[in-house]
Amino acid sequence: MSDLDADLQITDTLSVPAWEINERFVQSGGPGGQNVNKVATAVQLRWSVEHSSLPAPVKARFKRLFRSRLTRDGEIVLEASRHRSQARNRADARDRLAALIRQAADPPKRRIRTRPTAGSVRRRLHSKRKRSDLKSLRGKVDPDS
Repeated sequence: MSDLDADLQITDTLSVPAWEINERFVQSGGPGGQNVNKVATAVQLRWSVEHSSLPAPVKARFKRLFRSRLTRDGEIVLEASRHRSQARNRADARDRLAALIRQAADPPKRRIRTRPTAGSVRRRLHSKRKRSDLKSLRGKVDPDS
C-alpha cells in the first residue's frame, strides 16, 4: 500500500481516513504531447465535509471559510492537472485538501480591543473642527455686509 492510499494526515491529531476521499482520473489538457490524449493523468478529488470524521468546530469553520467552493451536497471538488504523472497530480490534490483543512483547523485568534491614543483623538477632533469651520464659511454671502 502506497502512502497515497493511506489516511491523509493533516496535523499530529487530525487525519482524514482514506475511505472519505473519492478520486477520479480524467484526461488532462496541458503538457504531455500526444500522450495527453491517451492517458487520464488529471485527478478530480471529492471530499464531503458533512460526512467527514472531523470534529464539529473544524467542520463549521471549513464550511464558513470555503462555502463558495462547496457543491450543493457539501462536497469540495479539487482538480489537479499541473503535472504529467497521475501520482504527482494525486499527491498535489491531497496536499491542497490538507492545506485547506489545516487552515480551518486552527481557530481564529481573539481580537484584543484597543483604545485610541489621546493624541490621535485630539488630532481627529481638531481636523473635524477645521472641516466644520471650512464648511460653515460656504454659506450664502450677505450682500449688505
